[in-house]
Amino acid sequence: MLPSYKQNKSEQKQPKRHYRVLIADDEKSTRILLTHFLKKMGYEPVDAIDGEECIEILEREHIDLLLLDITMPKKDGFAVMSYLQDKGLSLPVIMVTASHDIPQTVKCIKMGAYEYLTKPLDVDRLQIVLRNAITESELYNKVSQLKKELKSKEIFRNIVGESPAIRQAMEHALQVMETELNVLILGESGTGKELFAQAIHEGSRRKNGPFVTINCAAITNELADSLLFGHVKGSFTGANADHTGFFEQADGGTIFLDEIGDMSLDIQAKVLRVLQEKKIRRVGEKKERSVDFRVISATHRNFSQAISNNSFRDDLYYRLEEYPLYIPPLRDRKEDILLIAKHFLEEFCSANNLKPLTMSAEAVAEMIEHDWPGNVRELKNAIQRTAIRSKQTGEITSITQPGTRPFNQVEKPVPAANPADRKAPPPPGEKPGAIQSLGEIERLAIEKAYEACDRNPTKTAKVLGIGRATLYRKLKKFGLN
Repeated sequence: MLPSYKQNKSEQKQPKRHYRVLIADDEKSTRILLTHFLKKMGYEPVDAIDGEECIEILEREHIDLLLLDITMPKKDGFAVMSYLQDKGLSLPVIMVTASHDIPQTVKCIKMGAYEYLTKPLDVDRLQIVLRNAITESELYNKVSQLKKELKSKEIFRNIVGESPAIRQAMEHALQVMETELNVLILGESGTGKELFAQAIHEGSRRKNGPFVTINCAAITNELADSLLFGHVKGSFTGANADHTGFFEQADGGTIFLDEIGDMSLDIQAKVLRVLQEKKIRRVGEKKERSVDFRVISATHRNFSQAISNNSFRDDLYYRLEEYPLYIPPLRDRKEDILLIAKHFLEEFCSANNLKPLTMSAEAVAEMIEHDWPGNVRELKNAIQRTAIRSKQTGEITSITQPGTRPFNQVEKPVPAANPADRKAPPPPGEKPGAIQSLGEIERLAIEKAYEACDRNPTKTAKVLGIGRATLYRKLKKFGLN
């Protein structure tokens, strides 16, 4: 026969939410008794016959509180507590046992148990403990959420936006930042990949360590070993002092491999070895040095295509892509455009001692309608350009001011003639317009594309259909840089 239980007035009102309580006990009579009283108290009971089934239920269902027996077959209560610790679950646990062993009590509390009750259970005592555990758990969750929100605002202070798309990217970044996983940030040029990389570093356990950025497209095969791994004095002509490479500089912190997709295959093989072994050897030095770093990389390239074209190593890709993070383009978060534009406008006016400017409805409509292929970077340039032209009127009436072409169609200035660029007259006997050498044709094509793209290497390489590293070598070869 079950013990009597009488509801008081406060309990007669059923709670708006039925909290789910998991009963893990190998004694059937105890499970039946607890199920009866929990239902009377307004809870939703779930039961498990041993520790193994308890863990299975925790893995697949939402549980608010756990009533856990210590002595059970297969897996005991301590094994379940160890599981909760390993998974980082903050579930309130009330240990229930027939034992009065003080060492077990102490062990349970040290492992994170909220309370320790002995059989036979005092129902009134159980009711009070359950209520207090739920209240404290909800308070803890609220405080944790507030801390998370404050941390998010601080870490992502340089990233402006409230759209679902950018919020999702921030949430994914928050999930991975406290781990040691390597992160591969994917997104178009100008979306803010480096800002996300810095945010992940600042929110990680390595935040007090260095954050080292490498522009992978600018590293040539000839200088790769020295720049990445360092060199010792006298190891080659011009090595007048010891030099610490990028990977060694990042020891204890984070190394950011920007535009990793533009790295040559030879350098990729060297980077892969460092990621696998976490060891480097300076040029001219025999001993290896152990380094401890986390890798965050970024690219605007399609890696699937690069791997199929054999321009990027698949084994390096899988090392880098332990956690992919996608940054949406500006056209997919139109609701952020006005926020970002106002941010850049206020920042620019403050930095240049300009009176605060406003934007007309027409200018706002123009911004929202445009697709912004250059993303946030293009928007920033447009705001700064029009702010200068609008300082007399105090209002930006159009992002495309009179005398300019819309957005990316701005007319390119014609460079002044340089005597060195003038072609020499043809040799005697050679007609003007004679067939040019392939080298000359290549130089003219690169020069024309480079000027048409405002001397922007990324855009020039894309127009020419070559990698940025290749473009840098060609610019150096033809003296165009």
